[in-house]
Amino acid sequence: MPHSRFLIGTLPFYSVLIVTGMLLAILLSIREEKRQGLPKDTIVDLALIMIPISVICARIYYVVFNWAPFADNPLSAFYIWEGGLAIYGGLIGGAAVVLIFERRRGLPLFTIFDIVVPGVALAQSIGRWGNFFNMEAYGLPVTDPRLQFFPFAVLIPEGGETVWHLATFFYESVWNFLVFLVLMFMRRRTEKRGDLFFLYSLLYGAGRLVIEELRMDSLMAGTLRISQVLAFCIVLVCLMRFLVRLRPWNMLLACIPAALQVVLFSFLPGSTLSFFFLLLCFEITLCAASSVKGAPLAFCLLPPAWLLYAFYGRTGIFALGVTFSLFALLTLVLIGVLNQRRLRACPQPLQKT
Repeated sequence: MPHSRFLIGTLPFYSVLIVTGMLLAILLSIREEKRQGLPKDTIVDLALIMIPISVICARIYYVVFNWAPFADNPLSAFYIWEGGLAIYGGLIGGAAVVLIFERRRGLPLFTIFDIVVPGVALAQSIGRWGNFFNMEAYGLPVTDPRLQFFPFAVLIPEGGETVWHLATFFYESVWNFLVFLVLMFMRRRTEKRGDLFFLYSLLYGAGRLVIEELRMDSLMAGTLRISQVLAFCIVLVCLMRFLVRLRPWNMLLACIPAALQVVLFSFLPGSTLSFFFLLLCFEITLCAASSVKGAPLAFCLLPPAWLLYAFYGRTGIFALGVTFSLFALLTLVLIGVLNQRRLRACPQPLQKT
């Protein structure tokens, strides 16, 4: 549990971390801007518009789906420094700004998306620590004394005492940093414009789909967790983006293990079901990401996945999630190496989209 929400005086850690993430994202994007050959200050001009709009949209999204705390004092909806920014709202607002910006500047849309997403992933990883200082975005209670330690769990004040909860903000911070590393590795190894953007969307959406299952403060619409619904839709769209590029035979190879796991899913508990949907997404996408050599990897991933479940099934979803996250990261690196070798053997020019 943090000693204070403030860094100096009334300056909250939350604001400092959010701004730090944004600045690092801008600096990283400026480097990519030069490498991609875009006009100078393109990213700076975009950031001056995108950042305030994204913050506003993130707050609106949060307030709309969590109106109860603001009902008695509607003006408190403007107290952004107290926390309460929904990342999906920010991403939607930012994407809208990029769409308008590229039309007015006549720039390639997916090139801009590819430039900014590594920085976005890094900013998300840093910004999640703001939830730690605000004591929000935590997960289910942890009752086992052996697991009551940070960073697995975090102390949250409740009813005059402190209770251990899953540190889901930390899980997502680590996941987003892994996504950032993957994107930085893959940024020179993609085949088409937009591949990096869709890879980011897939990885972030798949991770959020699982982590959201563990949280207690999810934004809800009835009985549905809004973030899980959006993550599910995003993952499906990204999968289709890669699947349409498969040859018919590779499509068949990709669908066989996917269909097998769909059948096996029906025998798993509900919480595990969400996690293994992540595995399904990775398997299909890994097939599509390297069209010729990627398909057989689906068969290679299937046995280790179920061995991991058999080994860790009794110790909880977290240990399994950490293990598979590292496993998936290594596999994605392997995909990048295979892609690089194939592109060297048969170089193809980038196709405009």
